[in-house]
Amino acid sequence: MSRRQSHAGTVGIIAFLTAVFMLAGSVVALADDASKFVPGTKINGVLVGGMTVEEAKVQIEGFYGREYQLTIKERGGASEVIKGSEIQYQVVITDGLQNILAQQNSNGRVAGPDIDNSSVLKSTVTYQEEKLKERLDSLACVSSKDIVVTQNARISAWQEGQPFTVIAEVQGNSVNRRKLDEVVKAALTQENRQISLEEKNCYDTVTVTSTDSELTARCAALNQIRDMKVTYLFGSQSEVLTGEQLCTWIDGADQAGIHINGTKAAEYIQSLAGKYDTAGKARAFKATDGRNLSLSGAYGWRMNQEAETQALIAMIKTGQSQERTPQYSLAAADRNVDWGSTYVEADMAAQHVYLYQNGSIVWDSPCVTGNVSKKLTTPEGIYTLAYKQTDRVLRGDKKPDGTYEYESHVDYWMPFNGGIGFHDASWRSKFGGTIYQTGGSHGCINLPPQKAKALYGLIYTGIPVICHY
Repeated sequence: MSRRQSHAGTVGIIAFLTAVFMLAGSVVALADDASKFVPGTKINGVLVGGMTVEEAKVQIEGFYGREYQLTIKERGGASEVIKGSEIQYQVVITDGLQNILAQQNSNGRVAGPDIDNSSVLKSTVTYQEEKLKERLDSLACVSSKDIVVTQNARISAWQEGQPFTVIAEVQGNSVNRRKLDEVVKAALTQENRQISLEEKNCYDTVTVTSTDSELTARCAALNQIRDMKVTYLFGSQSEVLTGEQLCTWIDGADQAGIHINGTKAAEYIQSLAGKYDTAGKARAFKATDGRNLSLSGAYGWRMNQEAETQALIAMIKTGQSQERTPQYSLAAADRNVDWGSTYVEADMAAQHVYLYQNGSIVWDSPCVTGNVSKKLTTPEGIYTLAYKQTDRVLRGDKKPDGTYEYESHVDYWMPFNGGIGFHDASWRSKFGGTIYQTGGSHGCINLPPQKAKALYGLIYTGIPVICHY
């Protein structure tokens, strides 16, 4: 080696050592500056060594505002990145920097590669929720055309003419969006830089397979409904509700059971009531004199729609075919002919009353009905006997002086329409004819005393009473 070369090497070594000593001196100087963090200080993942508290705050917040990004690791090795700038991500250090600096100073400001000078401070994280939603919507793991949606085994939807079947499960690669939102928001709040969807259980998984015993049992129960029928009986008439129709009422089946659409069941019961209820409706009546009349009245059949709807829903869930007589809130004597074959007929045009038992007249009598001239005409209609009572005083409206418009003692009182009823009228010597037109009653049907006594012994509470002209 030449002397010149040896001299050059010596000069280089001296220069290097000089630089090292100068750097060491500056590091020592930095480490000794109590207003600045020691070299290597890392707060919330950001290097702030050699910075004052104010400078460190700006550095940390600026880093997250400019450079932060969240890497999302996906199944199969793929990954996607959400940049902080895309969602207006910001981190604000609210407190604690001064405490970290004070701790470093109280510990002797120790620095170096073997010293851990990293800290994590609580901070306030903000971002735009709507922008985050848009960004998550755009992720390939959410919106890619290659996504296969994971599906549990399920029961097929109703198809006319087809039985219910179990559709096998599908294990796909779809991400649970609710879980993804939860995991990503947690990572953003914690200022994390990376998450794994696999580790965080963000992928949908099959929880019900085609061999699930509860699922197969529900499918069998649905097919029972498909095969059943409910026959509603209305005397000699009937209505059949088929399983095919019932299946269109099914809203679903789960662990809680089979869910029947209550509105559809109620509409069906309402349609039956509209067709078969008779109370308040006009009905055909054949009078004793052979005339065919149309009469209405409160007496008759009225279905209890609310109770019957609930009963029908319960029946459907059993899957068992059955015949059914509906529940009624009002009932008549006979489902085919409301008054049946035992009833009282008051022919007010003929001023005559008849009692039928099992289709035969067993009692009859002339009568006097309400005074037509005084507009006290006895109303026609289909009624039922409310009760019967002996030794009764019938009174009219009370007058201002405390007396009544009239007071009449009767031995036999048989009301069927509010204050209107059959009773004896001992004050009359004649009955029938045209007496009622000008000399009639206050609305009741007057009978000869002995006839009233006989009728009283024959009729009962609830017997139909049919009044007509």
